[in-house]
Amino acid sequence: MIGGAIAGAIFKQVWKFASGKDDAPQATSDEYGWREILVASAIQGAIFGVVKAAIDRSAARSIHRATGK
Repeated sequence: MIGGAIAGAIFKQVWKFASGKDDAPQATSDEYGWREILVASAIQGAIFGVVKAAIDRSAARSIHRATGK
């Protein structure tokens, strides 16, 4: 849950920097084309994947240090 919040915050900042817009397009919004929606979704998915991997890796390393396993 924390990872999702972190990923969401990072995505919002990346999208704002990349597009100059405050909000990313919603998939159901008529005011955006396919290209912009799919690019936003790909960026969001990549960021979520990286954040999840970082959190999982950190947790695994912490458990290994604590238990030696």
